[in-house]
Formats: sequence, C-alpha cells, structure tokens
Amino acid sequence: MERVNTKWVAAAASIWIQSFSGATYTFAIYSSILKSSQSYDQSTLDFVSVFKDIGGTLGIFSGLLYTAMTSTPHGRGGPWVVVFVGLVQWFLGFFFMWASVVGLIPKPPVAVMCLFVFLAGHSLPFFNTASVVTAARNFSDYGGTAVGIMQGFLGLSGAILIQLYHAVSGEGNPATFILLLAIVPTFVIFLTMPFVRVYETVKTSDKKHLDGLSVISLIIAAYLMFVITVQNVLGLSRSMQILSFALVLLLLASPLLVAVRALREEKQTLKALDHPVLDATVLLISPSSNIIPDGDHVVREDSNILEAMSTVNFWLLFLAMLCGMGSGFATINNIRQIGESLRYSTVQLNSLVSLWSIWNFLGRFGAGYISDTFLHKHSWPRPVFMAITLGVMAVGHVVVASGLQASLYIGSVLIGMAYGSQWSLMPTITSEIFGIRHMGTIYFTISIAGPVGSYLLSVKVIGYFYDKVASKDDNSCFGSQCFRTSFVIMASVALFGSLVASVLLFRTNKFYKRLVAKRSLKWFVN
Repeated sequence: MERVNTKWVAAAASIWIQSFSGATYTFAIYSSILKSSQSYDQSTLDFVSVFKDIGGTLGIFSGLLYTAMTSTPHGRGGPWVVVFVGLVQWFLGFFFMWASVVGLIPKPPVAVMCLFVFLAGHSLPFFNTASVVTAARNFSDYGGTAVGIMQGFLGLSGAILIQLYHAVSGEGNPATFILLLAIVPTFVIFLTMPFVRVYETVKTSDKKHLDGLSVISLIIAAYLMFVITVQNVLGLSRSMQILSFALVLLLLASPLLVAVRALREEKQTLKALDHPVLDATVLLISPSSNIIPDGDHVVREDSNILEAMSTVNFWLLFLAMLCGMGSGFATINNIRQIGESLRYSTVQLNSLVSLWSIWNFLGRFGAGYISDTFLHKHSWPRPVFMAITLGVMAVGHVVVASGLQASLYIGSVLIGMAYGSQWSLMPTITSEIFGIRHMGTIYFTISIAGPVGSYLLSVKVIGYFYDKVASKDDNSCFGSQCFRTSFVIMASVALFGSLVASVLLFRTNKFYKRLVAKRSLKWFVN
C-alpha cells in the first residue's frame, strides 16, 4: 500500500477534495430560495451570508489541529483527520439548511440559520488546510505552483458543483442543489481523504510533474468554460448535461496519470541510485538561525501565531486581505442580485456564477505559477503580484459601477481573477515569511480579514445603499443605480489594499533575493 501512496497520489486526492468543497462560491445559486423561503430582506440575506464567509476563513482551529496531527511523522493522525472534522460540519450545515428551506423542520430564527451557514462554511478551512498545507510541505521549493493548483481547483469547484446540479436536475429547484451539496461531496471527500498524507521529499522532477498537473487544470478550466458558454448561448439538453458532467469526472481522474508516471520514474531512479530521495527537512530548516535580516527589517522563519502577530508584516498582509478578499467576497455574495437588478435571465445568472469560478481559478492558478516563475528566474518578490492584482480588482469594481452594457461580465472577469490571486499569493507569502511549520494557523488567521471586510462592505455598504434605493413594497431595485455607489467605494478600498501590498513589497524585497539565493545554493550543493 505504501508503494501506491506517494505525494502525487496525495496531490490527486487533494485535487478531488478541493474540486467538490467550494460550495461557498455557489451561494448565489441558492441565495434566492433562502431569501424567499425565510422571508429575508436584502440586508438580512447579506447578514446571513457573512457567516458563510466567517466560517470559510476562520481556520485557526483547523490550523492547530493540522499541526497536532502532523507533528509526529508516524503517528496515528494525519491530514485525513482534519478533513474528516470538516466533513462532519459540511454535512450538518447543508442538510439542516436544506431541511429549513423545504419545511422539513420549522423555519429557524435568523441566528440558527446563521449557525447552519457557518457550519457549512467552516468545513472549508479544514479541507483547505489539509490540501494546501500538505501540498506546500510536499513541494516546498515550488510552493507557489503547488498551492496555486490546489487553490485553483477550489476556485473551479463552484463551476463543477453547478454542472453536477444541471446534470441531476437541469434548471430545477435550488433546494435540490442544497441537498446535492449535503450528499455528493460528502461521499467523494470521505473516499479520498485517507490518501492525503505528508511526504516531505524534494526532487528535481517535481517541477515537471507539477507542470503536468498545471496543464490538466487548464484543460479542465477550458472545458468548463466551453460548456458554460454553449449552455448560455445555445442551451443543452438533459442528456448532454449528463454527458458533459461525466467528461468532467473523467478529466478529474487524469491527475492519477501524473501520479503513475511519477511513481514509475521514482522506481527507475531508485534502481539507478544507491541512496534514497533527498529529505526535504534539510531544505526546510536552516542549520544556523531562523531569523533572517531583511535590511532594516527582520523576517522570522517558523514563527508561531503569536510571534507572527507581533510583526508589522503580518498586519500589512492582514490589511491587504481585508481590502482584497473583503471586496471579492462582497461581489460574489451579491453577484446574482446585481444581475437581477440588470434584468439578466436565470440561465445568464447561473452562467455568471459558473464563469466566476473560471476567473477565480485562473487567478488562483496563474498567480501561483507566474509568481513562482518570476521569483526563481528574476528574484521578483511575491508581494509585487499582490499589489498588481489588487490594482486590477479596483479597475474591475469601477467597470461594474459604470453600469454599461456587459459591464458585469467584464467586471466579474477582472474581480474574479484578482480575488482568486489573493488565495494563492497570501498563503505562499505566509509560508515564506513566517515559515511552513505553523503555516495553517497563520494563513487562516490572516484569512479572517476576508469576512471582516465582507461584513463591512456587504452589510454596511452594499446592503445599506441597496435598501436605500429599493422599492419599499417588495424591497426590489432595477437599474445600474442599485449598486453603483457601493462599487465606487469598493474600488477605493481595493486601491488602498494595493498601496498596502506595495509597502509589504519594499519591506521584504531583500529577503526574497536572499531566499532565491538560498534555494539555488541548495540545488547546487545537492
């Protein structure tokens, strides 16, 4: 069994987990029935949705659990324990949400519904910690690419889950979608979680096989985009929807081909060599000190959460994510309502949500891969890409605020890609600045900035200005004026986040040059 369980099998299993765990990005599909069945106004719906974001980024507990379960190399625990704890929350949250919507249980108070939404969202940090941190440990020298792939498939998962919905029920009742979320991902994740393990080894072939996984992810994204476009323009019969989803499942199985290829090459290498694969713990821990001077600033490797929070770099990352993730969350939470105010059809609205997943994926994958390339070849600090993408996000908000024809489609492309980029850049920067040992805890502590920003922008900005111009009779609003002011404000917030990321760039510039030199020396020596 151990001969089958490699870090590439772990990567394939993590890809499946990530591909079915992004229900956070499909909230717009069932938000309308949640609003109507529970008799919520827009502000109440936005308030409930914030708890999805809080749960989705409150990863302190998952980080601590991951550290405890992986602290001993041959203990009984492992990343699968973290996945299982998340899986229990996932099922309970979505099942009781569905039961409330269809009337199986009495209509719950808003606070109880917030609990259901929180549980469903809080499962995500457990899945994400197990997949992302394990990938960062298994592929430490190409963390940006590995994390980008894992985060990319999480971004694609929204489109994958919506394709599942279309295959099972066509354009049916969104309540059916909630039930599917409770059942199908639970089954898939339960089957794949035992294969997610830590193998801290680094080999020169890692880059080649990671590029193989990258190509597969791009093919899946291109295929999903093609299906969504065809469905939006021409429509698909029920049988074609089932067939298209079957092809998605077939493509998702293709990472196993990379795992098989890597295993064969490893066996050939072991036959030709008299020594085992290089242990990556030599690469991860400096023999001298865990404190690296960065000009007038200091970067401390392998910091715990308290040590990290005592640094300026931590709070710069937190503030940048408050602006970037917060405005991104606010956009995706309200994208369906924005489309409805512009009188988009149901098919267009579902397509818009699905396409958001594609842009989200391109941002997550692209930022990881491109930042890795520029870091290794040109010693560019990763925060430079954070500053650039937050600037792009500000432009996207301005486009949506303009209210011009197709502005929501164009704006969602820019915002979706920029938002997805933060989910790849931030955890990788975290692992480099603060070390990989406590990465899960620190990474998700910084992620709390997302729901904080989402609350301020969704409830206090979007909800407030929408209700101000909405009809008093049915709380509806039609026209570009419904969300214009809110998106102008969010554009300013994103631009401020870009400036904050620029400060982080200047503080860590010398550190990244030393980091690249250090990694190059390791490969040369070994």
